[in-house]
Amino acid sequence: MNYARPDALVSTDWLASRLGAPDVRIVDGSFYLPAQKRDPKAEFAQAHIPGAVFFDIDEIADEKSPLPHMLPPPEKFASRVRKLGLGDGNKIVIYDTTPMTGAARVWWMFRAMGHKDVAILDGGLPKWMRENRPVTDDPTPPRDRHFTARLDNTLVRSVDDVLGLIDSKREQIVDARAAARFRGEAPEPRAGLRGGHMPGAYNLPYNELVDPATGTMLPADKLAARIAASGIDPAKKVTASCGSGVTACVVGLGLYLTGAPEAAIYDGSWTEWGGRADTPIVTGA
Repeated sequence: MNYARPDALVSTDWLASRLGAPDVRIVDGSFYLPAQKRDPKAEFAQAHIPGAVFFDIDEIADEKSPLPHMLPPPEKFASRVRKLGLGDGNKIVIYDTTPMTGAARVWWMFRAMGHKDVAILDGGLPKWMRENRPVTDDPTPPRDRHFTARLDNTLVRSVDDVLGLIDSKREQIVDARAAARFRGEAPEPRAGLRGGHMPGAYNLPYNELVDPATGTMLPADKLAARIAASGIDPAKKVTASCGSGVTACVVGLGLYLTGAPEAAIYDGSWTEWGGRADTPIVTGA
């Protein structure tokens, strides 16, 4: 069984055969939570795929928002990626060091900004390095490229949108956090947030869509089975949420691969929802 939309992933073989191709741009989208005490930018400087540039989701973000790494306005996004040498007509391939998390967020950001020729390196840098493929510490000198950003509002949801969805049930709400956090049994990693989940939400932990042995996405049949087991209707649109809008994008990627309607991401996610006093929360399964 093949993915319904295989264009979202490329293999290490595919990328290795196209290093230096004029129409391919490589992006390191690695991201860590503060508690992980790792610096993705420093790690990139030590070793990255030749030709890659670093995409910082905390910098290419809406600096006016108190919430972390919120999607920036189209003008800022276009300005920042232009300076990275990413432009119209490029096929953009994203990888990360914790396969699928940061890369899926950057993949979604480009799609939300109207650039659809974007894919993720399946297995990320760990798989690339296990296969003894080349890495370098040489910086990639970017050349400015024109980038046209057009926000696709069907892929982004606000807190007010989600409040409306709870009432209308027009879209399914899917929470990508671990089950214990979803049920309100485990504390949130960010202090001051209430525990639990949105009324009517489904739970689909993002890491259950990734093969733990290889860091690659589950094969198509296993991916579809895991999504179905969560209770989601694959024919109905999803709005995905998580802790801060990053791992929700892995759920969005999984749904995309299976051919389901392209998911929207609740950008504020639980950092916003659980940090407010006026949003409804339930606990338990």
